[in-house]
Amino acid sequence: MSTLKTTFLMAMLTVLLVVAGNAIAGQNGAVIAFVVALGMNFFSYWYSDKMVLRTYRATEVTESQAPQLHAMVRRLSQQARLPMPKVYIIPGNTPNAFATGRNPENAAVAVTEGIMRMLRQEELEGVIAHELAHVQHRDILIGSVAATIAGAINMLYYIGFFFGGRDDDDGGPFASILMMILAPIAAMMIQMAISRSREFAADRGGAQICGRPLALASALQRLEQGVEAVPMQNASQATAHMFIVNPLRGGGLAKLFSTHPSTEERVRRLRELAGQV
Repeated sequence: MSTLKTTFLMAMLTVLLVVAGNAIAGQNGAVIAFVVALGMNFFSYWYSDKMVLRTYRATEVTESQAPQLHAMVRRLSQQARLPMPKVYIIPGNTPNAFATGRNPENAAVAVTEGIMRMLRQEELEGVIAHELAHVQHRDILIGSVAATIAGAINMLYYIGFFFGGRDDDDGGPFASILMMILAPIAAMMIQMAISRSREFAADRGGAQICGRPLALASALQRLEQGVEAVPMQNASQATAHMFIVNPLRGGGLAKLFSTHPSTEERVRRLRELAGQV
């Protein structure tokens, strides 16, 4: 279901690019915006793992430095039929974790010091399994494609703003201006919906890898409380989608632009999954 929803949302994003491109800058302008955005996100796709790990001061740990963590990651990777990823620890008391890497052969799993202190072993296993599911589903690639299309739509806004939109379409300049305003907002909403869909898929995949949906559900509840109690000081919107729980808080309209679904809904789905096994 999550895969079908992601496919539908990606199709919507692509259609929005075509419609907005034609309305704002014409066919050539849309192509130029897409090529520029593709180049920018191609660099991000190849090097984002190094950049985000450096941003959060993550340190790679060896098996001798963190034997229990390594053993857990290795066992779950084998259960997921994935290569052993690199293992990193992020300094700080806030409890969170993320996975990165352009493919399973170049993946990394990073956990904070806070999450290792807070969670019980079976809960931490659920978190690691969730992150491995992201690797298994190649969500970094999916996110990069979505970011490329959304980036092209945002670029169309600047093309229209600095060079003027088309005025030869049926709606005249008004339609072009309206599309300039609404298209980037719609693109961001769709991009965030894709991110939320991938979180649901990773929850389900992680529960299947570790075999304990309720342990992952319990971990999510405790992590949300932990993040509220000890927020991540250096978290940014650009990388918030990578974490298992959103390090940035927001309600109301902000939920439409949230990278994560509500913890209540995630827990409900995991409990339903537990009732099926």
